[in-house]
Amino acid sequence: MFAAAVLVFLLCVLLVFYTYVGFPLLLAILAKGKVRSVVSDVKNPHTSVALIMSVFNEEKVIETKLKSLLNSNYQGVLSIYIGSDASTDRTAEIVKRFAADDQRIVFVENNSRRGKPAMINDLIEQCDSEIILLTDANVFFEPDTISKLIRNFSDVEIGLAGATILNIGLKMDGISHQEKSYIQRENLIKYREGLLWGTMMGPFGGCYALRKSAFVPVPTHFLVDDFFICMTVLEKKLKCINELEAICYEDVSNDVQQEYKRKARISAGNFQNLKRFISFVGKPFSKVGFCFISHKVLRWLTPFFILLSLCCLIWLSFHQPVFQLLLVGELLLIFSPLIDWLLKKINIHLRVIRFVSYFSLMNIALLKGFFRFIVGVKSGVWTPTKRTL
Repeated sequence: MFAAAVLVFLLCVLLVFYTYVGFPLLLAILAKGKVRSVVSDVKNPHTSVALIMSVFNEEKVIETKLKSLLNSNYQGVLSIYIGSDASTDRTAEIVKRFAADDQRIVFVENNSRRGKPAMINDLIEQCDSEIILLTDANVFFEPDTISKLIRNFSDVEIGLAGATILNIGLKMDGISHQEKSYIQRENLIKYREGLLWGTMMGPFGGCYALRKSAFVPVPTHFLVDDFFICMTVLEKKLKCINELEAICYEDVSNDVQQEYKRKARISAGNFQNLKRFISFVGKPFSKVGFCFISHKVLRWLTPFFILLSLCCLIWLSFHQPVFQLLLVGELLLIFSPLIDWLLKKINIHLRVIRFVSYFSLMNIALLKGFFRFIVGVKSGVWTPTKRTL
């Protein structure tokens, strides 16, 4: 029994270490010295792009977003499809004003909320462009973002290309620095997956493009549509990559409670996708299966590894003092959000503690999302995180 408990504890630690440290390190080693083939910018006026955006109460950012889109230097045919999912603020008014001045903007307005997946499906069904570019209202483009992203489709093997998100609005008193670090790290992991095998595990939903011929309608109750779309592209044996030169800017989250709610919602969506694409787990030696398990599945299961290792340590602590120390260490990890909150109350901001707290809190959110998935997700309707710009 003692040996079995030690083995289970070590296995849990090893799996968490592998998914967060080992796998990214392996990608870095394998990708060292490799670069993607240079592709020329697509300037063919017949390369048509339909930009798709579902919005709900985005009056704070929608005007800036539209200006960044209309400032694009993309030389091909560009259409902009915007769907308001029953917005109750001035979002529709602002979009209609822009649409009156630019015929490229097509505006669709729902009278009742149906959710982002349903809106995306409707908008894509309306367009006849070769390439679909999906984006969010709070993600702002450089003038060459679209052209840098779309040029990748000159390679017929590429089915989806994700943009690189850079964060703005960093603050010291919240979790914005931790969120920025996470996103920057994810950018590199996704880039290397795409560079090595064309198996990027999901784009950042704020900006990515795909071939319309590869699009599969998203189940309307799904909460993470971008990952679903990416995995269905991979199912079609097409490549998914991350384009580091296609730059976008997004206001990074700084509110712990808001980010916790967002992560819990995403977590429920993650488990929806795990159920849908479980077949790849049975193919661990395929390129897609290997990345899916290493990058995503093991992360989604990390809260269960933490709880299982905690149970082992509690039992082992009655047998050897070294496990008592390890138990204290794991308890400090689990309760680090409370420690960070208490320190913040006396105006002490320790970045190391906050990074540990961020890891712990996001795994708690994963656990909450799992139970929401178990109960059953009935609708894809959700409210976007409060905008800070």
